[in-house]
Amino acid sequence: MSFKVRIVQAERTIEVATGATILSSALDAGISYPFGCQSGNCGACKSHLVKGEVTMEGYSEFALSDEEKDRGLILACRAVPWEDSEVAWLEEDDLIVHPRRLLDCEVVALDDATHDIKRIRLKIASGGPFDFSAGQFASVTFEGCPPRDYSMANVPDDPILEFHVRRTTDGATSTHVAEKLEVGHHVRVEGPFGPSYLRETHRGPIIAVAGGSGMAPIKSVVERALQQALPQHIYFYFGVRSERDLYLHDHFARLAETHKNLHFIPVLSEGDSEERRLGLVHEAVAEDFDEFDGCKAYLAGPPVMVEAATKLFEQRGMRRVDIHADAFYTAAEMASAGKKTGAEL
Repeated sequence: MSFKVRIVQAERTIEVATGATILSSALDAGISYPFGCQSGNCGACKSHLVKGEVTMEGYSEFALSDEEKDRGLILACRAVPWEDSEVAWLEEDDLIVHPRRLLDCEVVALDDATHDIKRIRLKIASGGPFDFSAGQFASVTFEGCPPRDYSMANVPDDPILEFHVRRTTDGATSTHVAEKLEVGHHVRVEGPFGPSYLRETHRGPIIAVAGGSGMAPIKSVVERALQQALPQHIYFYFGVRSERDLYLHDHFARLAETHKNLHFIPVLSEGDSEERRLGLVHEAVAEDFDEFDGCKAYLAGPPVMVEAATKLFEQRGMRRVDIHADAFYTAAEMASAGKKTGAEL
């Protein structure tokens, strides 16, 4: 048994099997539906339920508030239809859709960014060109491993793709990268995906917050903003546990010296350093800003950090549409949420 669901922007009607979600069925049908975590935590697939009835599987209140639900909004990744329905995803004036590519890539460089993060550089061997917007991610498949989602750390016009992979406990893909991946190996890359990309027409202040390997998409966002000579102030907060978890510090310190509109603020949650800001990274932002009128925020990293920062920004007046969040989930977290494939931190 199945139900018919019309997707307004795609101008298509798809069949959704009993118990399946609207998002999974749309993606299976080749529709470029906006999405992020696919587990009800980021809000990227938030949509209007134009007509019909759905049930919602578990989701985070940060992704969909009660007030939004009362207004008829749903999360397509958690919405299971129980009758023929119609949905329309939320749109922005600057929505960008890039062609989805399947690339064969070769590892051309591999180094240790930190004690547990590998920085991988890939040359596109076939399947290009690969166009994306700064802040987006791709599905990456290493030989013998399940696909995992990783954000591009390079700027869009760079011919070499860069990914940051943090080793996680029992993470099959991250363990493979840490122990077996070598220069010359081939890697499959599919994408781009994700709505949390740099809005290049925006001219208000940018607040970028990264935690751990969330550095990758934020690096792309910040470097792209500088490359395009965006005139506004850019505040980049990088939160890590301890000094040994910091990476690319010198790189961004140099950029801040040459670009007076860039402010780079590393924050350590542990330790007693006299040279660094201490505490949780979103608390450092709270200390520096009373309100966020006219700002856009770009967030990437552990879900607890992303949720805390999102809550802070909303409490101080930032519109949800101006918060572009990419929560990084481990494979275990994604599995527990019922996601078929997932990102590793």
